[in-house]
Amino acid sequence: MKFLHAADIHLDSPLAGLMARAEPLRDDLRACTRRAFAAMIDLAIAEDVAFVIIAGDLYDGDWKDFSTGLFFAEQMKRLAPRPCFLLRGNHDAQSLITKRLPAPPNVREFSSRRCETFRLPEFGVALHGHSFPERAVPEDLSKDYPDPLPGMLNIGVLHTSGDDPGEHATYAPCTPQALRDKGYDYWALGHIHLRQVLHERPWIVFPGNLQGRHARETGAKGCTLVTVEEGRITAVEHRSVDCLRWASLAVDATGAEEAALVDRVGAAVTAALAAAEGRALLARLTITGETPLHALLPDRHDDIAAWCANAAIEAEGHLWLEKIKLHTSPPRAVDAGALAPLRAAFLAALEDEALRQDLLSDLAAVRGKVPAPGRAALDLPDDVLALARLADEAWDAVEAAIAQERA
Repeated sequence: MKFLHAADIHLDSPLAGLMARAEPLRDDLRACTRRAFAAMIDLAIAEDVAFVIIAGDLYDGDWKDFSTGLFFAEQMKRLAPRPCFLLRGNHDAQSLITKRLPAPPNVREFSSRRCETFRLPEFGVALHGHSFPERAVPEDLSKDYPDPLPGMLNIGVLHTSGDDPGEHATYAPCTPQALRDKGYDYWALGHIHLRQVLHERPWIVFPGNLQGRHARETGAKGCTLVTVEEGRITAVEHRSVDCLRWASLAVDATGAEEAALVDRVGAAVTAALAAAEGRALLARLTITGETPLHALLPDRHDDIAAWCANAAIEAEGHLWLEKIKLHTSPPRAVDAGALAPLRAAFLAALEDEALRQDLLSDLAAVRGKVPAPGRAALDLPDDVLALARLADEAWDAVEAAIAQERA
């Protein structure tokens, strides 16, 4: 017997903004969460799973229209007669979804009032889960999950930040030790978008989200296929179902003239496409290092994007850029030691609180003058900590100007 564990599908949620040259991809961007979900149903059918578990955040929030719910119903009809066990998370909590359609006959939704148990005696399986009644659930829901049913494979379904939320908000926090102590065979978790196996035997698994939605969600995305033999879990495997994949491209431009930089960008694109398993890539490109091109690169974003597109064509793949980030510096034509006192004074000035606030106000004013569609591409600091990074870049510009004056 096999079952499929997925979470954080966020049907019909938009992908974070891409550069304007991604326009030809717009239809794919709108449909990618649906395509990933349909691919998951294809996988469930191909593997002939006994059932599917969705551990929260099937939806990204209230439906914009009924097409979201109708798409889900269509996919459940394809899955039938296999049941789908649905748990609500923080994005699709009971209180957030105002539009309603009758639940498909094969969908069994866990109660949001208490922990509910569903039994599948034909497979010797018991599933325990508690849906989110509200978006914010600060308490540990797992404490009220029942003891395992004797003689059955017990699966706990839970939407939780665990004990290390990272970039995710804290919801229904719990510890892996507490989950292990419950005595279940498998914990089907949701909420954390990075695939993580917190423990084996008993298995405690975040499958990650089904489709990466922004530049921080890189790499393969999908669901977890679990194999059970004679009442014991014998295999827990990740299966990719994403249709578009995010990648982070890092290129070191140290010492590079234009031809060398084109080659290095091309090599990074080729390697990323080779790792994408035939999928189109959505990429953030970061260029670093000391290069004589430093002063020229800020005005050559179109050129850099074209280098990436050309490399993708050569590799017989497709790539679109979300953003180009430049963290280069000019070659050090001036003795850094000789400028050390000046650099120290330059950076020390930022310790003045009044000056820092003036700088942040000026940057906010600049940001406000940029039309709304372009603000997402800005990389301007909006807090004191981020000013430190800007200070290093500003000093690089000062050093470059001094070097040019001395040349």
